[in-house]
Amino acid sequence: MKNNIKRRKTRVINVGDVLVGYNSTISVQSMTNTNTQDSFATISQIEKIADAGADLVRVSCPDQESTKALKTIVKNSPIPIIADIHFHYKRAIEAADAGAACLRINPGNIGSLERIKEVINAAKNNNCSMRIGVNAGSLERRILDKYREPNADAMVESALFHSQILNENDFHDFKISVKASDVFLTIDAYTKLAEKTDAPFHIGITEAGGLRAGTVKSSAGLGYLLLNGIGDTIRVSLSADPVEEVRVAYDLLKALDIRNRGVKVISCPSCSRQQFDVISTVSEIEKRLSHINQPLTVSIIGCVVNGPGEAKTADIGLTGGGKNTHQVYISGVSNHRLKDKDIVEHIVDLVEKYIAEINENTNPGNKEKQLIA
Repeated sequence: MKNNIKRRKTRVINVGDVLVGYNSTISVQSMTNTNTQDSFATISQIEKIADAGADLVRVSCPDQESTKALKTIVKNSPIPIIADIHFHYKRAIEAADAGAACLRINPGNIGSLERIKEVINAAKNNNCSMRIGVNAGSLERRILDKYREPNADAMVESALFHSQILNENDFHDFKISVKASDVFLTIDAYTKLAEKTDAPFHIGITEAGGLRAGTVKSSAGLGYLLLNGIGDTIRVSLSADPVEEVRVAYDLLKALDIRNRGVKVISCPSCSRQQFDVISTVSEIEKRLSHINQPLTVSIIGCVVNGPGEAKTADIGLTGGGKNTHQVYISGVSNHRLKDKDIVEHIVDLVEKYIAEINENTNPGNKEKQLIA
């Protein structure tokens, strides 16, 4: 079943060669955690992030040495760089001059209006977009004095105040984020802000936690926003390898049928009816197929209760059967039986052949006939 999500209408901006906004692909981003001064290590991590499928990557620029290194990083990065700026406006100017595609500024600590204007001029001169990155944990003092707590209205006011500054200075190439670590606060802030601006949104649950808890928390918050058409670029913020952030983001987008990349595995949780070890089989298949970028659905079901039904909607399917004899499906059709063979090796081999034949064959209708085990 295809999604019927009605995307929020926004203006469209460029972040390097990536379009962000209405009717553009929802882009995935992550952030490096290397020392930016070490350009070699940072470029190496960016390449891994890009290989995982990220469209954009954010790089911290806390000091002048980092912005000096940024020039080399930008030249060697396979994807556009977003410079992450806090506290010192000169780092933003230096990052724009170094070739950053976007500047992420935090209204809570970037400085005075005059300093913001200098940043705007640097962005204009370097064809650099910006992100107004409001965080619940670092709101401006005047905002906190007014609201006494970091609530949604406070975050929205901060975002709109700085949006107005950019607009009044004839700068419109910006997106906005209003992030919190609390799911409900984040949803409330984005929902209220969506009614007041046509700027595209970068969405995320900030400081979401480790790999497991952070994935669940981010999925709850971002899933709600995306289902309601809110979000033009996303980051899943995890205390984990940045590559995992990208993988989780794609898993979320795949689950919502928004953007499909790589293999989607449909598998049962396993029970006493299973005719093979589902858990270890699925775990190994996911690892072995993680390098594949093309959208593909693989169904691995341990018995005949739901196996045949799930296989009908999969590109490759396997249903567990008795006496170590399992049914294999290709393009939703029963194709052959697998008896006394390594399930993982067989499925991986079928998937790789399937992908190869899709690439070689301009007539997808022939792929089922050619894929005989």
